[in-house]
Amino acid sequence: MPANETAPPAKKKGRRARLIVLVLVLALFAGLGYGAYWGVDGVRASFPQTTGSLKVPGLTGTVEVKRDAHGIPQLYADNDDDLFRAQGFVHAQDRFWEMDVRRHMTSGRLSEMFGAGQVETDAFLRTLGWRQVAQAEYDTKLSPETKKYLQAYADGVNAYLKGKSGKDLSVEHAALKLSDGYQPEQWSPVDSVAWLKAMAWDLRGNMQDEIDRALMSSKLSAAQIDELYPPYPFDRNKPIVEGGKVEGGKYAPQTSGATGSGSGSNGTGSGSGSALGSQASTGTGTGTATGTGLADNVTAQGATVGLRNQLTALAATLDKVPAILGPNGSGIGSNSWVVSGKYTTTGKPLLANDPHLSPQLPSVWYQMGLHCRTVSAQCQYDVAGYTFSGMPGVVIGHNTDIAWGMTNLGADVTDLFLEQVGPEGYAYDGKVLPFTIREEVIKVAGGASKKITVRTTNNGPLVSDRSEELATVGTRAPVASSAPDRGDGYAVALRWTALDPGKTMDSVFKLNRAKTFDDFRKAAADFDVPSQNLIYADNKGQNGNIGYQAPGRIPMRGQGDGRMPTPGWDSKYAWKGGKDSNAGYIPQSEMPWDSNPSRGYIVTANQAVVESGTGAGKYPYLLTTDWGYGARSQRINDLIEAKIKDGGKISTDDMRTMQMDNSSEIAALLTPMLAKIQVSDPGVRAAQKLLDGWNYTQESDSAAAAYFNAVWRNILKLSFGDKMPKELRIEGSCMNVLGNGTGPADDLAKTVRECGTRGPDSAQPDGGDRWFEVVRRLVKDEKSPWWSSPRTLTQPETTTRDELFARAMKDARWELTAKLGKDQSTWSWGRLHQLNLKNQTIGTEGPGFMQWLLNRGPWNLGGGEATVNATGWNASSGYGVTWVPSMRMVVNLNDLDKSRWINLTGASGHAYNAHYTDQTTLWAKGELLEWPFGKDAVEKATVDTLTLKPEGS
Repeated sequence: MPANETAPPAKKKGRRARLIVLVLVLALFAGLGYGAYWGVDGVRASFPQTTGSLKVPGLTGTVEVKRDAHGIPQLYADNDDDLFRAQGFVHAQDRFWEMDVRRHMTSGRLSEMFGAGQVETDAFLRTLGWRQVAQAEYDTKLSPETKKYLQAYADGVNAYLKGKSGKDLSVEHAALKLSDGYQPEQWSPVDSVAWLKAMAWDLRGNMQDEIDRALMSSKLSAAQIDELYPPYPFDRNKPIVEGGKVEGGKYAPQTSGATGSGSGSNGTGSGSGSALGSQASTGTGTGTATGTGLADNVTAQGATVGLRNQLTALAATLDKVPAILGPNGSGIGSNSWVVSGKYTTTGKPLLANDPHLSPQLPSVWYQMGLHCRTVSAQCQYDVAGYTFSGMPGVVIGHNTDIAWGMTNLGADVTDLFLEQVGPEGYAYDGKVLPFTIREEVIKVAGGASKKITVRTTNNGPLVSDRSEELATVGTRAPVASSAPDRGDGYAVALRWTALDPGKTMDSVFKLNRAKTFDDFRKAAADFDVPSQNLIYADNKGQNGNIGYQAPGRIPMRGQGDGRMPTPGWDSKYAWKGGKDSNAGYIPQSEMPWDSNPSRGYIVTANQAVVESGTGAGKYPYLLTTDWGYGARSQRINDLIEAKIKDGGKISTDDMRTMQMDNSSEIAALLTPMLAKIQVSDPGVRAAQKLLDGWNYTQESDSAAAAYFNAVWRNILKLSFGDKMPKELRIEGSCMNVLGNGTGPADDLAKTVRECGTRGPDSAQPDGGDRWFEVVRRLVKDEKSPWWSSPRTLTQPETTTRDELFARAMKDARWELTAKLGKDQSTWSWGRLHQLNLKNQTIGTEGPGFMQWLLNRGPWNLGGGEATVNATGWNASSGYGVTWVPSMRMVVNLNDLDKSRWINLTGASGHAYNAHYTDQTTLWAKGELLEWPFGKDAVEKATVDTLTLKPEGS
């Protein structure tokens, strides 16, 4: 039975009603109704003081806060405690609403702010226990020094909060206070640590792929699923590190460097069949299960329905969890690369980074400099870069000696375990073990509290307890006689590395003060979650040094490869080592790294880190089978190679230009084929001619890019989307299918109307570079069954590639006519591909008036999915921008004051402040701001100075 002990939580209706109340209050503040209630003064009440002086409790000396014309602060202090106390104060000045929402989310307490509509989300987050893990990290793992910094930061936030409420904090807080008297509580050090759990959740790896493959098995065969998850193309797209090896308990990079294009092997492959059984053919769903099965336990036709239902419910639950960095899927990633001084115009390294995350308003990043007036044992920091509001230190940036960047490594750090449960506990190796149980009470603004019970197995918390559908896990799950009795069904537990306490917060401070590559690698060793690709550059020696380190807590599994849900009752499938033990993870000393490769550069863009397997040059551990497929990374490699060929040099501006590269790999592959197709319809033929002479770049004003991407979207829909189970198709997409014979009222010959249920962020096919690779392999087979599509009222049946392409070209022509008009001369990619920025929480739901009040946009953008300028979009749901380079930076190690940076929005989180979105238009154009670092450069750029003073001074 599920562990929920109260009635099901209120759905979106309750939340919407509450938000409407908030909107009315916001209208009063904006002076838009009821006699301009507080008007301009009410809006400006929360703006930060940026000049003069303020007294801050706990400071031992003065701290100067110097802001430039974009409101970006540089802090100057005489000791570490004062520096981080001031950082907390300044973060709160500009971003406290964002910080307050985040801490309520990470602790599963959104209902306290927004009412009953958030109970379901809170219950799921309480089940994961982010806050409990953060508390354990603070209590048992972090160094005394880190804890001291966290406390100083919290004291700074609380100094800002003292005596403030409502409109003094933000317009949004004013709305909450007037609607029910909401008053923020004091900030705590654990509030900062818990943020790392949200970061890790959004970068958790292949959990969505694991769910999707399981759901696909209801309609596709194991072989078909494998076709949709092809192996990484090592023969074409370089991994990050080549030629290294593990020996003597240590990873040894190939010291001679690597310039080849790989071994041509298929690497780790994509697994061996469906883990849940499958059907022999697409269509009616009447085939015989042929997969190798859930722990080799597939037996019965149609037996996947129960598990399918629970995984569908889990996917829906995951979609509701606020994604601060972005929904987990193919788009999430980043670009970073570093070029040795041997190949730069400056003679020292250049380092570029642009993390690809979902667009947020304000941006998830906050630019800041943290400077000790004199670096010493008492004051160790002189660093600048991108910070997270709510957390001390700099996450990505540079100090006086080194620069570093990050991209998501994409390691598989989550597994779903099926658990055979009963009243007394859960089955494990023939025994019944008791659950670990805790009670949680969710307080609800404007309503009664809700009580839940969280049950945990040795594989992790039972995430299925949060849904009535998931409570009947495995009622028809495909298992063999060797499996335990299913009883009332199997539950689903989540094993995730981030649920074990770690030391990532220690790592952040170590990175901030690192001076050498050895310091950098020691800092990386503590970067437990999320697992990131860390790149490095310094200014030592003639040309400086460049490097790479793969850190992270990555599990070593028993049986299984993490591609499908695993039987939790069998210890053979458990992760090696116990919980909270490093014994079950790949040793950090054996994680891949590289230093000064002879090719002179390092590129990380979510491609494979290494080629796993046995034999020479292969990495002995499995990091994941679900890498990004290397479209962006190889393009960056090619751009660098082209520039340095025959003695060329790369400049800071060259790095910026590469960041804005809009070239489409899939367009280069398919456009020549599309151009050869015979088209009779004059309107379609006219659109086809747009592709003549097109260079495959997706500029905002390009009509060819608009038409090609519409064709690509329709190719995906016809060849793959319409063959997906409804649980993966976009919500509202309906089609007629034959009954599948799994229910008592079903008739195999009966046509039923079936509509998609997946949300827009994770619907498939999403059009990412995995789909590039799928289509690249299939286009060689002109009669592949994937090219079949049924006849409709307006379109004939297709059975070949060119027939389907022709149909997609026609559908795309009339789709764009409806969206952009009949006149092709007015078409442009940017009109389809727009960025809209939504204010956190209150700006994402509610009537259009609220969106107008708090949100900004649109901006017409170039770029696209899996391009270097990764303005991603989900092909199943439309053309709107869902992923962006959330910031861009280029660090010049020869002269740090000539480095450049930009943020997606601005420094301020206050909706009417001048710095709310003052960087966005520049960002959209690909421009970068000056990034002063040295004292003289900062002084020259300063327009406002605020002095923070100790009390009593």
